[in-house]
Amino acid sequence: MNISLTTELEQFIQGQVASGKYTSNEEVILAGIRLLEERERIYKGRFEELQREIAIGVEQLDRGERLDGREVIEQLRQKNQALRRTQGQ
Repeated sequence: MNISLTTELEQFIQGQVASGKYTSNEEVILAGIRLLEERERIYKGRFEELQREIAIGVEQLDRGERLDGREVIEQLRQKNQALRRTQGQ
């Protein structure tokens, strides 16, 4: 596989090797790919978690378990104001 890099990326990679953090250009590139792989795994896990939370919410709505949006906003405002008062002291 051949990869073309911008001058800036080449300089970044060379700088990482020159700093002693990595022993070769390949090691820098592999570290970057591993980070991307880990980020994708985290995003996938969070997406699946959100899907489960949405499904729970839909089930609750189907059972008639609802909160009045205006009441929730008002409660949040009151909590926020109380928090600001305690932090201001």
